[in-house]
Amino acid sequence: MNVHTQCVTPNLRPSKIQMLHPQDNKEQRIGARRDQIIAASRLCFRKHGFHGAGMAEIAKMSQLSVGQIYRYFANKDAIIEEIVRRIVSKKIRLMTGNAHNLRQMAENLAHRRIGAHHIEQSHCPELSQEQTEIDHALMLEVAAEATRNPVVEQIWRDSESQLFNEAKAMLAKTYVHLSDSELTTRVEVLAVICEGTAFRRLTTLHANPEYLDSLYDQLFSQLFQPATPALLT
Repeated sequence: MNVHTQCVTPNLRPSKIQMLHPQDNKEQRIGARRDQIIAASRLCFRKHGFHGAGMAEIAKMSQLSVGQIYRYFANKDAIIEEIVRRIVSKKIRLMTGNAHNLRQMAENLAHRRIGAHHIEQSHCPELSQEQTEIDHALMLEVAAEATRNPVVEQIWRDSESQLFNEAKAMLAKTYVHLSDSELTTRVEVLAVICEGTAFRRLTTLHANPEYLDSLYDQLFSQLFQPATPALLT
């Protein structure tokens, strides 16, 4: 069954902003410009990486001047921060749309699927496979840049903490028998498995997906059973 989730979709391709009606307020105009810049930046960063894509190229792609870019973003780090914020917000929406379902998670991991496979994507273009792949690639770029840039490192840490806490809060509603520390440990295990699988997506899948599905399903069932005395020591 497809799950419908609320979707407010910005422009996914950079283009000149359409003429706005007089009744459109200042905030709407600013939002439209920021969407235009972010869409262009996503494509530039995806193609050239953070170091290879300069503000001049972003300006050219977004059909704006460099000076106009700086009216909306103080620097390239600010653009990166906004891109990460939007990706994290999208992931949180997916969690509220049942992406935290462990049975579905086991199947997705076994087949190395990422994104909103359970959501009707025609209602939400930003959740298309193409956009999800770009999100994934950009987050890998962020992880690499975080090793060199302390500002991006903090952006990366903050986004990871937000996602971790959201996932923990979602699972806490279902697995009420687990203590806070027990749930934290289990979410950490899930994070390692999910992030490791995402990182390995471009490598050869050596195991049979059906066997993996069954194994992940067993693992998750065991992880979220009531805690045993051994786990409490």
